[in-house]
Amino acid sequence: MNQKFYDAVSMNPVIAAVKNESGLYKCIENTDIAVVFVLYGSVATICTLVEQLKQADKTVIVHMDLVTGLSARPEAVDFIAQYTKADGVISTRIEQIRRAKELSLYTVYRIFAIDSKVLDNVAGNRAICEYADFVEILPGLMPKVIRMMCRHLTVPVITGGLISEKEDVIAALNAGAAAISATNQDVWGM
Repeated sequence: MNQKFYDAVSMNPVIAAVKNESGLYKCIENTDIAVVFVLYGSVATICTLVEQLKQADKTVIVHMDLVTGLSARPEAVDFIAQYTKADGVISTRIEQIRRAKELSLYTVYRIFAIDSKVLDNVAGNRAICEYADFVEILPGLMPKVIRMMCRHLTVPVITGGLISEKEDVIAALNAGAAAISATNQDVWGM
């Protein structure tokens, strides 16, 4: 685990997830936000988006799966590492997480907890614990599932998706999540 990344998340357990320009600008203006998940962009714009956030002194994690024009191959991580100033990546693809770790980037492995098979696969997957700094579980409104995953994983859990109220944040953190991520800008100030 990367201690610096863990400390940044621990000190700021609400992570701003930006999905458009208005979210980007609001995030830049908010000095309380330390860690940002970038959930949009293209190969033509991602460098500029990351640069704007870095100038605002943010830790920037790019969601590889949501950047238009990047392939699903591990080599796409090389592009992020070489041409942007991103601190790390998020992906649903363990091969990209593995490559990011090889390049000394922070890593967040994202899963969608849609059934017990997904949960069983994550809990028994050594590669996830070896290469991911954090596992992000979506949706974030499942304290029982969050608690179970925290018991089965040796890496800290972030949860996100559908979190819109203070009670959602508290429930996720009380269930063992190290942090929550949210695109809902009202949550960023909680």
